[in-house]
Amino acid sequence: MIAREVTMNLKADSQARFTHKLDDVIIPKLRSQKGFQDEIALVTSGGRKAVTISLWDNKENAETYNTTKYPEVLKDMTDLIDGTPHVETYEVSNSTWHKIAATPIAA
Repeated sequence: MIAREVTMNLKADSQARFTHKLDDVIIPKLRSQKGFQDEIALVTSGGRKAVTISLWDNKENAETYNTTKYPEVLKDMTDLIDGTPHVETYEVSNSTWHKIAATPIAA
């Protein structure tokens, strides 16, 4: 399983609009993508920084989303974010929700 983390700075007083746009626009687009599993969104208590983590079946599906749909999603969010979001991709090593156990590291 692959996780895509997107960290972004939100414009002042945009937290509520960010949450609604995520629910109404972005998550439906994610759900239409092959291999999409889950979306987790975190917002700081001051509402100026957000982190979204999407979970994908495999690297290929995450990369396909990144090149085909993510530019559209980014455009959808331009009225709510300051600057360019930072994107990182990770291999999921553990998840209690998705029942993924740690893989032992080879010696």
